[in-house]
Amino acid sequence: MSQINKLKIFNDPIYGFITIPNALIYDLIQHPYFQRLRRISQMGLSYLVYPGANHTRFHHALGCMHLMQKAVDALRFKGILISQEEENALYIAILLHDIGHGPFSHAMERSIVEDVHHEAISLLFMNQLNVEFKGQLTLAIQVFKGEYDRKFMLQLISSQLDMDRMDYLKRDSFYSGVSEGNVNSERLIQMMNVVDDVLVIEEKGIYSVEKFLMSRRLMYWQVYLHKTSLVAELILTKILKRAKELTQKGVHLPCSAPLSFFMENKVTIDTFDTSTLDLFAQLDDFDIISALKSWQKQDDFILSSLSKMIVNRDLLKIKLTSEKVTVEELQPLKERFALEHHISLLETNYFIFKGKIKNQAYSKEAEPIRILNKDKTIEDVVDASDQLNLKSLSKLVTKYYICFPKQLL
Repeated sequence: MSQINKLKIFNDPIYGFITIPNALIYDLIQHPYFQRLRRISQMGLSYLVYPGANHTRFHHALGCMHLMQKAVDALRFKGILISQEEENALYIAILLHDIGHGPFSHAMERSIVEDVHHEAISLLFMNQLNVEFKGQLTLAIQVFKGEYDRKFMLQLISSQLDMDRMDYLKRDSFYSGVSEGNVNSERLIQMMNVVDDVLVIEEKGIYSVEKFLMSRRLMYWQVYLHKTSLVAELILTKILKRAKELTQKGVHLPCSAPLSFFMENKVTIDTFDTSTLDLFAQLDDFDIISALKSWQKQDDFILSSLSKMIVNRDLLKIKLTSEKVTVEELQPLKERFALEHHISLLETNYFIFKGKIKNQAYSKEAEPIRILNKDKTIEDVVDASDQLNLKSLSKLVTKYYICFPKQLL
């Protein structure tokens, strides 16, 4: 029998000491599927803008579990019954909620796997782990899928005020140095309560919720949708698409075996079997960076040019506008670039393109953040708040962008 001490402590720069609650959680953290998250950046290519933003999904998952421990303690203190099995299910579900993220996350979802969302891959990982751990994750999977009858448990994992958002705002704020995202997660958790198995925030916590929503809005504009981070991710998506296109035409591109598999095959959620999952579990940021360094030297002008842009941080120019960009506006730029570099007009789409970004800090259509008033009535935070800016935060703001090579300026 193993004599390993499984009740370890992590020293986290955000919360101080994080404790592993039991041996099962320790074994899940030790599993290669979870250890891979040490090699997956939490903020993708944002380090090209914020040099400190090099933290990983591993950091984030542990932080979420820590906040969940705080939430369970706070709710139990208020008399909410949570069994040992339910507590463990919450820890497992929040720990594994991001396990399906690929290298540089969203660039992967839009290129070399065919629209397979990371949450669907997280579920595949959880099901596989459940087999390996002889059914000990069954309740956690039920909660994660929203199939458990106690609704508040899913709300703690995935809602407009969940442990995931509380951790990533605070953590990304800390590592990027953008102080606007520094939310008071401790206060928010202490204000939580449960009424009829639904999560509510006590009325005196309303200002903390307002600050949380405002922080989320600012972090999206300043960090997650920062134009340089945005253009870097768009370029990476284009690189992976081009690499897949070339590979499927029979061009050999040097890259790791797992990455090569995803380049050569059309992977959808229906074809995502156990062997595909094992290959996906071997993919991380290092496969992509290593490939980019090799692809800089490829004969293909498109692939080599785009790869150099990321490696050397010499990116396309991106302009944001509140007005919609027309196809006609791009045409002269495309014609000029095609002529200069002897490529087709169709191929200029890799260098000159348009799109849009959206930011909505709070959605009225989604599951609301419920405020429990002193008279025991419950209402949506937007209706309960006396802040006019909270109503504006629920409006969807759309901005349009155009990307093109700097030499066309």
